[in-house]
Amino acid sequence: MTPVDQALSTVLAELKCLDIETVSLEQAHGRVLGADACATISYPPSDMSAMDGYAVIASDTQNCPVTLRQIGESQAGKRFDGELEAGQTVRIFTGAPLPRGANAVVMQENVTADGQQITINEAVTTDHFIRPLGMDYMAGDCLLKAGTRITARAVGLLASANVVQVNVVRRPKIAYLATGDELVMPGQQIGPDQIISSNSVALDAYIRAFGGEPYNLGIARDTPESLRQALGRLDDSDFLVTIGGASVGDYDLVRQVLGEEGLEMNFYRVAMRPGKPLISGTISGIPLLGLPGNPVSAGITALLFLRPAIERMLGLAPFSEMIMQGELGCDLNPNDLRQDYLRAQLSRDASGSLIATPYSRQDSAMMANFTRADCLIIRPPHASGAKKGDTVNIAILALGCETY
Repeated sequence: MTPVDQALSTVLAELKCLDIETVSLEQAHGRVLGADACATISYPPSDMSAMDGYAVIASDTQNCPVTLRQIGESQAGKRFDGELEAGQTVRIFTGAPLPRGANAVVMQENVTADGQQITINEAVTTDHFIRPLGMDYMAGDCLLKAGTRITARAVGLLASANVVQVNVVRRPKIAYLATGDELVMPGQQIGPDQIISSNSVALDAYIRAFGGEPYNLGIARDTPESLRQALGRLDDSDFLVTIGGASVGDYDLVRQVLGEEGLEMNFYRVAMRPGKPLISGTISGIPLLGLPGNPVSAGITALLFLRPAIERMLGLAPFSEMIMQGELGCDLNPNDLRQDYLRAQLSRDASGSLIATPYSRQDSAMMANFTRADCLIIRPPHASGAKKGDTVNIAILALGCETY
């Protein structure tokens, strides 16, 4: 069996960043920048007030109280067009351009107004309550580097810089194919010996969350002909994922049929639990990942292998799993030659220490436990027995895709 780290390196070694396309900013959320995004304007576009108050010459306020004459008003979107001179002030509002000649703002709480006579009650220094031109960025500044995933916050930043189009990496087209006579899609009539193809629906969601474009090849039945027909619909896919049929049973035909169709195999078993019957290879020039059929095995291998594969095609820097340490919530037996990923819940004890307690049953068909799990406890091959309170490595169950 192939060790987990070696298997992942093998999967990623064949993948390259895809080509770049241009999309509108409205379509950019969640995409990955294929080139640096630069500001087309400076922000703020001029010196602006950070407060509602009065624009002044700072030296006029040094011997307070002092009375100045108001000569005008500056609003956001409608600046005062004159120039301030000694002994004068201009009423100003937050976000309004600073009048020429002014170099400070006194907030309105620190003045006494009597018509156009404005008494300043507190001295200010130069640049007080002023947002200077380009405080955030200047025209031409790089705002986001290539390889950055565009969040909602990033969309707002680019909009403020008057960026209307961005160059992004094309989403990889991920074809996926479920296999098995027992499978029906949600909503279809279920026969006495059939189950719902939850893996198909979940994998579609995983692919979208990871940044890919899912392409459903349907369900191949347990015949070589059905599997070959489905493979004939690959079209211009960038990557193929099969679900199930990768083990050694009489009806596990994926490895056999793909081999007959020219599959160049990298590996077909990984030293992990769950997820051992995992296939990696290339068919017709298309990288392939064959996931196990058990739903928890499929989900964990999708997280550990498919997500990094999609990220590699998007040009993203390798995502570091949120690996942290916690205390074990119960005793564990020694591990065998496979790396374990135990579904677990997190809690904190009275001292605030993080406690990871694995579910008592770890069957790879138990989707409810997998969905409710907060983390995976990672146990390396041949780990010795562990006691409650021992330190263990845990991986937080998150996709690593910031979308807010």
